Amino acid sequence: MNNDQSNQKSEDKEVVVGKYKIKVIRSECIGAASCVAVASSTFKLDDENKAVVDEKSTDSLETILMAAQSCPTKAIVIIDTETGKQVWPE
Repeated sequence: MNNDQSNQKSEDKEVVVGKYKIKVIRSECIGAASCVAVASSTFKLDDENKAVVDEKSTDSLETILMAAQSCPTKAIVIIDTETGKQVWPE
């Protein structure tokens, strides 16, 4: 593992997919993987069993939102980059 990978894992990285800015709050993520089950092109679990966002996502924005809403700890934050408003959690 290189230093870039370890640095990314320790912080809450924001990734833009379409009009959404998506952030996983790592301290809140329990590795339930419901987001992965719903939107496997967008969410993966890393070697710490925490969700990470793949910026090459091919999931629809609706699917990404459903995946965030499926998180039992609300660890996924979604912001609409067009309006600047937080879409999830409300």
